[in-house]
Amino acid sequence: MSLLNRQYSMLPGFRLAFGVSLFWLGLIVLLPFAALIVSTAGMGWGAFAHTLADGRVLASIRLSFATSLCAALINSAFGLLVAWVLVRYSFPGRRLFDAMIDLPFALPTAVAGIALTGLYAPSGLIGQWLEPLGLKVAFTPLGIVVALTFIGLPFVVRTVEPVLQGLEKEWEEAASCLGASRWQIARRVLLPTLLPSLLTGAALAFARGAGEYGSVIFIAGNIPRVSEIAPLIIVAKLDQYDLHGATAVAVVMLAISFVCLLLINALQWRVARRHGVGR
Repeated sequence: MSLLNRQYSMLPGFRLAFGVSLFWLGLIVLLPFAALIVSTAGMGWGAFAHTLADGRVLASIRLSFATSLCAALINSAFGLLVAWVLVRYSFPGRRLFDAMIDLPFALPTAVAGIALTGLYAPSGLIGQWLEPLGLKVAFTPLGIVVALTFIGLPFVVRTVEPVLQGLEKEWEEAASCLGASRWQIARRVLLPTLLPSLLTGAALAFARGAGEYGSVIFIAGNIPRVSEIAPLIIVAKLDQYDLHGATAVAVVMLAISFVCLLLINALQWRVARRHGVGR
């Protein structure tokens, strides 16, 4: 069997394919990160610590990751619901509804930011009704969450959707015949299977949101220590020709994102192993 697989393999062999893949990964991903770290190392620990000790920088980093986490949690709930509707129901306009999910992928982020600002500004189509209620969205952290929710939704939907498509309805019917309630079916039958993919989608949405710039820059308002995101700090330092300061903030963002993704992947692996998903 192994000889047959080797003979009809589309790729020229594991060693060559692995070598080319590793080279490409290093060239596209690892090399820029290495250059970033080397550039930061040249500034010295004193200057590095001084840059990060700035209250404005710390506030922007906290805001970026906090809003990204909120948006990822929102997308986890509603993205699962949207994926469920797409997979389990047939309705007029389903293809159009499905295509709209990918709109944040195709739409330029700056266009999304302008559109959201126009909607949620105090004089906007939605903002004018929220303003009398004392709810201000644009130019606040809430506006950032709205923008990150918009750009992160497709990650959750497209990650969960294939798993839902492969989930047999007979499992739910068997559980129902055994007397399980809807909540028990959701918690004991559906959730264990969907949770690893749901965590993956949430992690992708979180990672995208942490470094998002175009869709956030307009609706955020960029008020220092209030609605100023970390990517804007990086751009501002580059405009001031402070390359070392910009790379210092970028390295911290990279390190925090890597740790968060590592923890989420570890949790995903643990959940999959516990419930036997993928075995």
